[in-house]
Amino acid sequence: MLNFLPRLSGSKINDHYWFIYDFPSLHVYMEAFYMTHFFGMMKNLVGGGTMSKIIEHKKQIVTEIADKFRESKSTILVDYRGLDVAEVTELRTQLREAGIDFKVYKNTMSRRAAEVAELADLNEVLVGPTAIAFSNEDVVAPAKILNEFAKKHEALEIKGGVIEGNVASLDQIKELADLPNYEGLLSMLLSVLQAPVRNFAYATKAIAEQKEEQGA
Repeated sequence: MLNFLPRLSGSKINDHYWFIYDFPSLHVYMEAFYMTHFFGMMKNLVGGGTMSKIIEHKKQIVTEIADKFRESKSTILVDYRGLDVAEVTELRTQLREAGIDFKVYKNTMSRRAAEVAELADLNEVLVGPTAIAFSNEDVVAPAKILNEFAKKHEALEIKGGVIEGNVASLDQIKELADLPNYEGLLSMLLSVLQAPVRNFAYATKAIAEQKEEQGA
């Protein structure tokens, strides 16, 4: 036998068995009692309750994403590679102030969720680093904010999205981004409603001025 191979022997000391690996210049002692507990712990970690908890946790995440896809009026996916920490923080702040939820999930989870939400066509863009902006209130805001941010930060790339439950193309997202947001639409509406009143006031003033001139 070659002298560098280990030799295994066992002995009973203090009612416990000890394994002794005999090397030329090294003795490693491991108590059988502790070895039994170690392997039992590893079995529970790999094949026991812990694995079932991990699987259940993944299912919950998929359900969460699928619910967000369904409930959002608009969802925009972006590639954020190249943005530094300060830029990401700035973007998150803008989205949060607009009531938009900005999340980063594993693509495998997002793809499963897209299938559950019947948005499987979205899987084509769920590759590489992906962040998702969900908006439950304003259909325009996510596209507008992300599009404006991308103009100033070329590292941000809009990849795709969902508008009112339908997978949208990049062109459709850009068109959506060009629309006025809720505040802009409200301002336009008020302007239209106030126009007849202003026109009536102008007409009344013109008539009064004309009468004054005729009376003079």
